[in-house]
Amino acid sequence: MADNVPQWSGSSAFLHGFARDDIEGPPSGNPTTWWGSAKLALPEGVTQTMVRLQAEDGAHSRGILYRRGDETTVLVFAHPRGDFSSHYLTPVLLDAGVAVFGGQVRSFANDSDCIHESLLADVAAEIRYLRSLGFEKVVLVGNSGGGSLFSFYQAQAGIEPPGRLTDTPAGDPYDLNALDLPQADALILLAAHLGEGLYALNSLDPSMVDESDPLSWDPSLDMYNPDNGYREPPETSRYTADFLTRYREAQRARCERLDAMAREDIRRRREAREAMSAPGFADLPLRTRLATIRRSEVSRYLTVARMDANPAFTDMSIHPSPRDVGSLFGGRDPHAYNYRLGGPASVVTPEAWLSTWSGLASRASVPANIPHVHVPMLVINYTRDIVIFPDQLQDIVDRAGTEDVSVVEIDSDHYGMPVSGTGEDVIEQVGEAISSWLATHD
Repeated sequence: MADNVPQWSGSSAFLHGFARDDIEGPPSGNPTTWWGSAKLALPEGVTQTMVRLQAEDGAHSRGILYRRGDETTVLVFAHPRGDFSSHYLTPVLLDAGVAVFGGQVRSFANDSDCIHESLLADVAAEIRYLRSLGFEKVVLVGNSGGGSLFSFYQAQAGIEPPGRLTDTPAGDPYDLNALDLPQADALILLAAHLGEGLYALNSLDPSMVDESDPLSWDPSLDMYNPDNGYREPPETSRYTADFLTRYREAQRARCERLDAMAREDIRRRREAREAMSAPGFADLPLRTRLATIRRSEVSRYLTVARMDANPAFTDMSIHPSPRDVGSLFGGRDPHAYNYRLGGPASVVTPEAWLSTWSGLASRASVPANIPHVHVPMLVINYTRDIVIFPDQLQDIVDRAGTEDVSVVEIDSDHYGMPVSGTGEDVIEQVGEAISSWLATHD
């Protein structure tokens, strides 16, 4: 690519799919398909079917089904925000003899109003569609944030009505008992973090003391303050146990503050709606009725700044692993990204904050849901991952509701890139790990 070609940047570009054929890539002459690989291409004879699905609640989602036509097993990819319609594992999985469905749920590329409870209806629509095509086994592959989505789904699908959830964390009715939630046959967690809410809870910057001022600062709670042990990357920081205790407590307090802001907004609107349904409302003066209607509708987005501040990003003694200093979104310079506009959860509705990004309110949590997942499970861990650590991985395995759990470790970062070698090497290793595991679960 020429040096003068502008480079796209922005949160909406995160985790988007890759070109499936060279013709879909830019005219650079360089291979762009499947993680920049000219080697990993779709096998001959594969058909690609564009699928548009409607969930039982009326919302639409979509995806691409890749198959030759004789496969009996299909692997399903989806993410609350990212585009997995052309996931990087697709070619090697097809080579292994399974079909692949790359899904885009309703909140694809814009999770500002993402309610995780409703995403379960999208997953159900995918499974129903694939079952209707005659696939004997449907396997969910939860990559990154897809892990918490799929573990949430499988946990609720495994509960017989009327025991499922009936509302969202905001208190809005959403009765999962009224939905058809067919169980998948197995679950694969691939570089799956604990959940967007838990990720946010561990990454909130507690030194931000005023939610209306992104530069507000309590230096005693700043992990990027050299006085607290921060060192400029690639040098490793070192924080004291006392600092980390105060830091984690302050992170929880900030999450509670954001939760309270969200709930107050919801309470005001709900109170106005209740007044509108009360006897005699229609007899009130028009000005009074109009004012009440406005209060029932008007809301504000939560703007959440400074959310790239997990001390484990810079202090490698926290959750020890062979990872490098850095963060999921900010790379080698999480400090700069912590202050950048447009990070995760930067603009969300109060309802979406509680359902997706609040580590205290969201139900899309792998640790909370995995005890209720009873189907066979494969966990693939990237050893240099910056968002899932060995001790957390072991906790997930220990909590699993099934004894049929296998763990495979591969030397790579969160995005499948190794320290040495190429991304193709990792993709092929992951493909082999999945195909070998599937062969033992025929």
